[in-house]
Amino acid sequence: MFRPAVLLLLAACAARTPASTRVAPDRSIITQREILEHKFETVYDAIQALRPIWLQPRGANSLQATSTQVQVYLDNNHLGGVETLSTVNLGSVVYIRHYDGAAATARWGLNHGQGAIYVSTHPEGSIGP
Repeated sequence: MFRPAVLLLLAACAARTPASTRVAPDRSIITQREILEHKFETVYDAIQALRPIWLQPRGANSLQATSTQVQVYLDNNHLGGVETLSTVNLGSVVYIRHYDGAAATARWGLNHGQGAIYVSTHPEGSIGP
């Protein structure tokens, strides 16, 4: 028969990581690992499958009467709107990051109220954001 002290010791040894200390995945980034797990051909295909909400405009820009579109950058070079993502091959992509309208406007200026998608062919921190 187990004594209470032994049961307490066994329970302490079997303790798991509390749910409050688990880190949720960052939904603003698509990692190279996520890209390689699938057979996507272009960056657009990857985003459409993994984070389609990034491609959708969010309503009228507060500074303009009409909506602008999500802007796209490849290693700090402005490519244009989301249609340009179809021209970017995934072979050298390290990560893809989404910036909401406020963060994109702060980083790149006006006409980014719908946000931006930043595609990097370099590890994070070596160039870019």
